[in-house]
Amino acid sequence: MKNFKRITALASLLALTLAVSACGKQGSTDETAEAENTGDQKAVVYRTLDEIKESGTINIGVFSDKNPFGYVDENGEYQGYDVYFANRIGEDMGVEVNFVSTEAANRIEYLQTGKVDIILANFTVTEERAEEVDFALPYMNVALGVISPDSNVVQSLDNWSADDEMIVISGTTAEKYLIETYPDIPLQKYDSYATAKNALENGNGVAWANDNTEVIAFALQNKGYTVGIPSLGSQDTIAPAVSKGNETLLNWINDEIKALGEEQFFHANYEATLVDTYGLEFQESLVVEGGQVQ
Repeated sequence: MKNFKRITALASLLALTLAVSACGKQGSTDETAEAENTGDQKAVVYRTLDEIKESGTINIGVFSDKNPFGYVDENGEYQGYDVYFANRIGEDMGVEVNFVSTEAANRIEYLQTGKVDIILANFTVTEERAEEVDFALPYMNVALGVISPDSNVVQSLDNWSADDEMIVISGTTAEKYLIETYPDIPLQKYDSYATAKNALENGNGVAWANDNTEVIAFALQNKGYTVGIPSLGSQDTIAPAVSKGNETLLNWINDEIKALGEEQFFHANYEATLVDTYGLEFQESLVVEGGQVQ
């Protein structure tokens, strides 16, 4: 009889354990369930437009060290062209903006892991990136450029010396372009705009290849440097990016960009954040209104 009671007690305990385990699975969020998938595809975590609005806050990834596009000023406030746009998104969506500092190499990762809802960090649209994130309509034009010291201005990448290194930021279109088009050029890779800038200033590389908007800004703000190659490769666009499959947020951003184009918002943004750096001569070549590339 005692053995029977023990068996009955063990059976009841086992049943209770299984029930608790089953409840835990049923109570898991969609994000957790998605993260538990063991297929070849990466689990992508994101919040829909309704979920963002319900939370009252949108997380937007921007650069914190890339003046005049995204940077933190002396008062600890985010400023710049991308930040100006981000603030308008928050205003029109009716939510607070939480800025998340990002670097070039982790922009896709931050979207896929749900750390940010939108990336607004000089994100150049490429076919390769479009396989991992969804791009909205563009709001800026961009190409690559190369900056170097006045004492040794680089005007061509042909006949490059094997002893010379080119500075690049990991995860940028400049890195990809040079690897594919000029594989013999040794690359000196850095994780952030600030470290690449310091490398150029310290003479750790012969030149620096990056978005032409950024190297032109650097040359205008720092004496002793020249953009010897103002346009390298093809003309591309910069656009907001969201997690792959986040259609509700993507559609809202596209509608927002179209509506902002009707009021010439990005021209106003340029004049508020970029004109001191570039002047008005670059405005029409850089700004894209309403997602319509000229």
